[in-house]
Amino acid sequence: MAKTANKGEWSELYVLLKLLGEKKVYAGDGELNKIENLFYPVLKVLRDEQSVHYEYTLDDNIVIISEDGKELLRRSVADFLNRADTLLNIIRKEKGTFAIPEIEQFMTEIHCNKIKAGSKQKKDITIVIHDLRTGMTPTLGFSIKSQLGGNSTLFNAGKTTNFTFTVTGHDFTDTEIGSINEIDTSSKIRDRIENINKLGGALQFKTMDDAICRNNFILIDSCLPHIMANILVKSNCGETKSIKELTEQIAVVNPLNYDTTYNQQFYAHKVKNFLVATALGMVPHTPWNGTYQANGGYLVVKGDGDVLCYHFYDRNLFEDYLYCNTKLETPSSSRYDFGKLYKNETHELCFKLNLQVRFK
Repeated sequence: MAKTANKGEWSELYVLLKLLGEKKVYAGDGELNKIENLFYPVLKVLRDEQSVHYEYTLDDNIVIISEDGKELLRRSVADFLNRADTLLNIIRKEKGTFAIPEIEQFMTEIHCNKIKAGSKQKKDITIVIHDLRTGMTPTLGFSIKSQLGGNSTLFNAGKTTNFTFTVTGHDFTDTEIGSINEIDTSSKIRDRIENINKLGGALQFKTMDDAICRNNFILIDSCLPHIMANILVKSNCGETKSIKELTEQIAVVNPLNYDTTYNQQFYAHKVKNFLVATALGMVPHTPWNGTYQANGGYLVVKGDGDVLCYHFYDRNLFEDYLYCNTKLETPSSSRYDFGKLYKNETHELCFKLNLQVRFK
């Protein structure tokens, strides 16, 4: 049966072929530009296929070695680069999920049966690189993000990512509550908040609904729940959804009253820490202890087929990439049960907002 996958999933196989074909990967800056003088030679790619471990080792050729040290196949580097180019052209042309028969035969020959990593894993590929600056040859897990398909999510929505606010400043009547909840425009969450504000109401952060997600945020930074709550409200009142722009706007208001005498970037630093944690290990409803699964960083497939490395060792570049290339997104309010005024068990008037972060 033919293997089918979408553009993002086929991109994972493309990265495997491209890295083996080029034998190195370049670093990128915060604006997705290649840094010509900063690259990492690729020494090996490690893969597990149906409980069998394979090493793709680079010398003059690419040598595939089984877990017992037996050489299974030796192919030229050019073979891998040519197949990567073929795969790239097909990914660009196709839509939805699709099969690529001309690549499948090559996959079988190189003992590659899986197109993509498991959905629960943060790391999509494991590479042994040579860090020319330190001389080290670490084995690192990387998450792959592709610009060849749709924009992927960084922090996935769920009822576990709801934030609850109390509504203060105005004693809302049942009629006012009903009329606000009945607003059903394409921007209904924003419009409901606008009407709350027009009547003199204001959203005051109360709590994150899910205890595990809340603890994960607090582990990153004790103030992170309050910071992200402020960013959520701001995103529904202004003109931007950009994480960077929203964080800069919140920093001007300074709702946590940090001492800004010395121009320290409190809000940007804490938001970047959240983005890095989310990128490399933290998911909403799983207790997290600060361990990074994708301990290498990100590999980004650009629209032109270039693969850029955002290495965790170059943390500032990695942070800038995440900070400059992410935005908030409003998911389905009916699915995740947010965006309406309601009274809780102690008769406080409340309103929920949901946090989802997507790449631009």
